[in-house]
Amino acid sequence: MHQDETGSHTGHAQNGFRFPISQLTITTVSLVLCAMAVRGLILSVRLHPQKFFFGQNLRHVRGAATHQPFQFSDLEEKICTPDQLRPKPDNSALVFGKYFTDHMLEVSWDSKRGWAKPVISPMHNLQLHPGAKVLHYAIELFEGMKAYRGEDGCLRLFRPDRNMARMLSTAKRSSLPTFDAEEMIKCIKRLIQIDKEWVPYSSTSSLYIRPTFIATDPSLGVASPNEALLYVLLCPVGPYFTSGFKPISLMADPQYVRSWPGGCGAMKMGANYAPTIYIQKQSELLGHQQVLWLYGPDHQLTEVGTMNIFVFMLNKNGERELVTPPLDGLILPGVTRLSLLELARDWKEFRVVERTITMAEVIQAHEEKRLLEIFGAGTACVVCPVSSISYQGREYNIPRSEPSLSQRFLKTMSDIHYGRVQHPWAVDI
Repeated sequence: MHQDETGSHTGHAQNGFRFPISQLTITTVSLVLCAMAVRGLILSVRLHPQKFFFGQNLRHVRGAATHQPFQFSDLEEKICTPDQLRPKPDNSALVFGKYFTDHMLEVSWDSKRGWAKPVISPMHNLQLHPGAKVLHYAIELFEGMKAYRGEDGCLRLFRPDRNMARMLSTAKRSSLPTFDAEEMIKCIKRLIQIDKEWVPYSSTSSLYIRPTFIATDPSLGVASPNEALLYVLLCPVGPYFTSGFKPISLMADPQYVRSWPGGCGAMKMGANYAPTIYIQKQSELLGHQQVLWLYGPDHQLTEVGTMNIFVFMLNKNGERELVTPPLDGLILPGVTRLSLLELARDWKEFRVVERTITMAEVIQAHEEKRLLEIFGAGTACVVCPVSSISYQGREYNIPRSEPSLSQRFLKTMSDIHYGRVQHPWAVDI
C-alpha cells in the first residue's frame, strides 16, 4: 500500500489494478448502508404488509398511513331544531332496524387531506355520485353494537373496543383508511348522549348502533379508494326474532357455502351478507327460520344465519363439552361469541373447546343421546336456541339441556347489559 500522485493511499486488487483506499472505504460504507436499508424495508413489509403496495396505489396507502386520525376534541355538533325531531315509537312497536334516531355521526376522508373533523348532524340522506366505488365494487363494511339503559338509569355500551378492533381489521382488508378506535368510541358516546331519549326504557329492548364505512370517490376502476365516508346510525330495537327467546329450525344444505379459506368470511363487510339472502329465503320456503352454513367435504359447521354457533354435548369420555368452530378465517370473530367463551371458562364447570365440528359428529352425538343443546349467538339476538336441523333429507330434533345453558348465558349477559351486575364489559356512556 502506498500513496499515489494526489497523496491518497492506494491498494492492490488481485488482478493488479490500483484503487484509492478512501474510495474503497466510501464504497464499502455505501454498500453496508444499502444493505441495512433493504433489511429495514423487508422487516417493515413483514410487520406492516398493508402499507406496502406498488404502482398507482402507493400514494393512496401512504396518505392513509401518514395522515393524522380524527379527534373527538374537534367534533362539531349541529343539533336538530324542534321541527326536525322525529316521533319516538312505542317500545311494543320496535322491530329490528326500522326506526332511526334524530342525529347521525359522519367523518369524511380523502387521500390528499386525510380525515376531516367529525360532525354530528340531523339524520339525512347521503349524496353519492353514481360512480361511487361502494356502488360498483362493494368497498363497504359495518359494525353492530348496542347501548342499554340499565335498571339504575345509566346508559352503557357493551365491549365497544372489540367492535372497533374488528372494524379496523375489516377496513385494512377493504383498502380503507384506519382511525383511532378510542376517538371513535368517544364520538359514538357523544352521539348517544345527544339522542339518549331514544334508548328504550325497557329491559327487553336496546339501542342498536351501526357504524358504517364506505368508499365514495366517483371513479370506476378496481383500485384503492381516494375518498371515503365513516358514519354511524342509531336504531331503537326490540328482540331480533319477533317470536322472542324461542328455538328456531335450521336448513343445512352443503351445496351452499358462506365462506372459504383465504376469503373474507372473518370480516364484517356487506359483501358477505348479500349472497346469503337468497338462501335464507329458500330455507323459509321450506319452513325454517335460518340457515346452518356448512363447509368442506366433511360438512363442517361454521355459522347459523348471521350468528356464531355453539354445540353443548357429552364427549365420548362422558364429559360435558361446549364446542364452537375455531377462528380459522371462515367465521366472524363475534363479540358475543368471545364473551360466552370467557364466561364459560370462568365458570369452570365443563370443557370449553374451539375446534372443527362436523355434521357427522353432531348426528353421532344425537343418535347416542350425547347431544345436549345447540344455539347461536350474536349482537342482535344475544343467544338463540336451535330446535331442529334439516339435513340431507332428515329432520333432527335438537334437545335442550335442563337447566338450559343458552338461557343461563342469556340471563348472565342481560344482567351485564342492564346493569344488574357490575362488570368491566359494560362501559358507561
